[in-house]
Amino acid sequence: MTDPARAIDFQRVVKRYAATEALRGLSFDVARGEMFGLIGPDGAGKTTTIRLIGGLLRPDAGTIRVLGRDPVAEHRAITGAVGYLSQRFSLYGDLTIDENIAFFAEIHGVARYRDARDRLLEMTQLTPFRTRRADRLSGGMKQKLALACTLVHEPQILLLDEPTTGVDPVSRREFWKLLAEFLSRGLTIVIATPYLDEAERCSRVALVHEGKLLALDEPSRLQERLAGQLLEVMTDTPRPPVEVLAAVPGVADVQLFGDRAHARIASGSAASVTRAIEEALGRGGVRAISIRPIAASLEDVFIDLITTR
Repeated sequence: MTDPARAIDFQRVVKRYAATEALRGLSFDVARGEMFGLIGPDGAGKTTTIRLIGGLLRPDAGTIRVLGRDPVAEHRAITGAVGYLSQRFSLYGDLTIDENIAFFAEIHGVARYRDARDRLLEMTQLTPFRTRRADRLSGGMKQKLALACTLVHEPQILLLDEPTTGVDPVSRREFWKLLAEFLSRGLTIVIATPYLDEAERCSRVALVHEGKLLALDEPSRLQERLAGQLLEVMTDTPRPPVEVLAAVPGVADVQLFGDRAHARIASGSAASVTRAIEEALGRGGVRAISIRPIAASLEDVFIDLITTR
């Protein structure tokens, strides 16, 4: 029996493209009113998962329920309840902002859409530009318009497939403010993104790699996996010598982040490993500027899960 508190139930789903297995028994659920993140690199299976939820693909095995319905067998029944913003959402460049929203409202059979359109234009700050053609909008404004077109039929669930890829940082921030506003109004949001800083804004995330689930939890709880196990190392060289750090007893893994390295402790205390790192660097003629314990980011957690599984 379907849990009424769940907006999406995705259980042991397998999806193949010829000989390629895009999803390998992936399972998760999304609560109503939740912002849920599907996190992983290109090829992880994020887009396939979003399309399966939307009923655009049929699974080869497993079960999917969206608001208690099969998204393929009962596709018409969920169409009005689900909004889908794909990576290549197509706006019509020769139509104005108003005309684009009207077009998408009519596609969904929404006759009285003008009030919803006005609210969306106000929320996205597009009202002053409503007569401007879409091909004359900036990248960030196009993304806002695409979101308005997706939401004009007032769906219960919003599916977002890497919506901020290629968008400038200011527009990304504004887009996330919009999502927070829609979330506060009860919308369920599922977002697929490769950006781990965005993942930290979600209430829960599924870390996915090569079609398999690595971990599923609140971002803060996932970060607790590496509590007390990470050292940030900065040296007087442009980048810390990874090979030297990796050879230090007690260090399990080293990853570079710009001009510093994150060393994961496998054994021993942070103090003892810090001394060992200082000594190893010194023998190589490198001076440690700073070695300090740090809190793990989701990126650290993701890398750890991949390297230790």
